Amino acid sequence: MNEVKHRKLEGVVVSDKMNKTIVVAVERLKLNSKYKKYFKTTTKFKVHDENNEFHTGDKLVIEETRPISKDKRWKVVKKI
Repeated sequence: MNEVKHRKLEGVVVSDKMNKTIVVAVERLKLNSKYKKYFKTTTKFKVHDENNEFHTGDKLVIEETRPISKDKRWKVVKKI
């Protein structure tokens, strides 16, 4: 059977108000093509948290998974 490699990202929990869902902000550096300068961008992902165990400020590793709902396509791997 084929082993699928899922994307893994590091981020910080910015919201834990939903039931079984947290919002994780992932920061990355992008390069401006004209000025060759790096700048930070933030992307927010809705992440499945089955037991509501993670709270605002926690650093996590998240992994891509099958669609769980309309917006959720990520799950928590571990807390850093």
